[in-house]
Amino acid sequence: MSTKSRTRSKTRLSRALGIALTPKAARYLEKRPYAPGEHGRTKRKTDSDYAVRLREKQRLRAQYGIREAQLKIAFEEARRAQGLTGENLVEILETRLDALLVRSAIARTTAQARQMIVHRHILIDGQLVDRPSFRVKPGQLIHVKPKSEAMEPFQVAAAGGHVDVLPKLPPYLEVEIDKLQARLVRRPKRIEVPVTCEVQLVVEYYAAR
Repeated sequence: MSTKSRTRSKTRLSRALGIALTPKAARYLEKRPYAPGEHGRTKRKTDSDYAVRLREKQRLRAQYGIREAQLKIAFEEARRAQGLTGENLVEILETRLDALLVRSAIARTTAQARQMIVHRHILIDGQLVDRPSFRVKPGQLIHVKPKSEAMEPFQVAAAGGHVDVLPKLPPYLEVEIDKLQARLVRRPKRIEVPVTCEVQLVVEYYAAR
């Protein structure tokens, strides 16, 4: 898929779900704050409980850019863990390496974060990691490989080029953007994670299946 087609797809999905999935989609939503298609401006009929839960699940999945199977696996892990399933689910998704690259403003979007990772530009505590789904543990340091720092995307990030278009840095991360590094200092709390989703409805969606 071309970059232009991918951008159009993300924008359309953002309008359908009512959330901005990328900084560019956020600008489109300001101009067209309604769903795409000929009926986008019309008032929707009242959704069923199932439809509401399904939409929240789709919102969560879209914001992390993951497949249905990946979200289901994360849910099953969250359900087995101690504590509230919804809180656990968000923590599992938020500690993915691709998500933390975006939160730290090293990457502008999840797609860019994944490209950085699979092209082998990202290190965890000095060790190369090429899996976007890698789960970062508290205390671990994420940083760009020294040989890659001079590349344009990383120079833009180091200059703070993404800071103003992304959500405010959450308190569970310490970032030195000029050094292209970030440390997960502790486990994220749901209230701190900049994700738009009624996560309890996602739990109810999967629990009913």
